[in-house]
Amino acid sequence: MTDGVSTSAASSRWAPAVDQLPGDLAELMGPVRGAVTLPLHLAWSGLRTFDLGNEKLLLGMYRIVLLNGRHEDYIHYLDGALLVGRWPVLRKMLGRSVRTAWEDRFLQLRPAAAA
Repeated sequence: MTDGVSTSAASSRWAPAVDQLPGDLAELMGPVRGAVTLPLHLAWSGLRTFDLGNEKLLLGMYRIVLLNGRHEDYIHYLDGALLVGRWPVLRKMLGRSVRTAWEDRFLQLRPAAAA
């Protein structure tokens, strides 16, 4: 049954609520260098401090924020340009519902946008 919802992410409990996503990637003004310590509500197990100069740690932090964050977390910890630049790798690290929610909201994150 369909209720007029166009995205499969809307039906997943793992997808971020549409009202939690930023309205524009320019809102994402998080740090682009240095060490970042995530709060416990995002990183409750394991590593909490990430050196953004280390690509693996940067990707790990972005994955945690994308999977566990809310609007305030997205704008505080993510940077729009870094997100767009790393999205081809990040999208493979996320569940389909999270990936779809972000790609449905932001055309520049869709794979076709890279072509």
